[in-house]
Amino acid sequence: MTGLKGTVVYGPQATTWGPSSLREEDALQTSPSTVGKILHLWSQLFLFVTLASPSVAATADPTWQVGASVTHSSGDYGTGSTTTITYVPITIRRLFDQGDISLVIPYLSITGNCGVTLLSGTPNNTGGTCPTTTITTSRGRQVTRTQQTRTTESGLGDMLLRGRYYVLDGTASVPTVALIGRVKFPTADSARGLGTGRFDETLGMELTQRLPANFVAFADTGYTFIGRVEGAGLRNQWYYDLGLGYYFTKALLGSLYYEEWRAVVQGFQNPRDLLFALNWTVTDAWRLNSALQIGLSDGAPDYGITFGANYRF
Repeated sequence: MTGLKGTVVYGPQATTWGPSSLREEDALQTSPSTVGKILHLWSQLFLFVTLASPSVAATADPTWQVGASVTHSSGDYGTGSTTTITYVPITIRRLFDQGDISLVIPYLSITGNCGVTLLSGTPNNTGGTCPTTTITTSRGRQVTRTQQTRTTESGLGDMLLRGRYYVLDGTASVPTVALIGRVKFPTADSARGLGTGRFDETLGMELTQRLPANFVAFADTGYTFIGRVEGAGLRNQWYYDLGLGYYFTKALLGSLYYEEWRAVVQGFQNPRDLLFALNWTVTDAWRLNSALQIGLSDGAPDYGITFGANYRF
């Protein structure tokens, strides 16, 4: 997808596959200065949700959710050369009555010609934020050069901090509405093509509407401010998705989404795809999720497969 639904993070909104805005069904889902920014933003999001949720103070037992997933995707993204990506995020999530806060710590492996870069967990054709190497010339000068050959690079990806606040409880005729915010921290090694080395910030909205006969509708939209990379020409990115889900049983939800997000480089095709997702509430504590992504444009992967599990306590 672009992402990141479940506690999988992969996709334009990089949120969660499933009823993300439906709280009662919410089953599925460096340097000192950088550390300081992370702690500061975490504290601000925590304070925001705490103050906005009067019932939090009265909650005797805090609710947490820990999840992990594996996504494997492959495609040429319009570059003419196949890029394969394995994305393995661990998500730590604090749940409140009126929202939640999540920290995502991903492991990442990319095999390709460096034309594709993950932005907030979503693969995008960036035109080449390629790994570099530094050599020493015969005259003793150090020169940094771009590696244009096909390589495999692995390591820590960009960490994500996400917050969500419910502004409206849904009814039979009114959707549940949630506001979301996300910050991408540049913890991935940009010199190896694992990220851009810049902060990204996202603001968005999620809508969920219960429908008759066990159906539920989803709609998400948002806007990401992409960190400036000199010479890359990356532009800010909007995204949206529309989905329809069906509860086969009370514990098993199947969903189909159409997703599109703006190409970060002008002249490239917007990524568009279809996402099929299954969320299974095994017990009150355990939830499993899986998804199949099928690309509809050159900007999206040809396919992506995800499996994940979450534990709530």
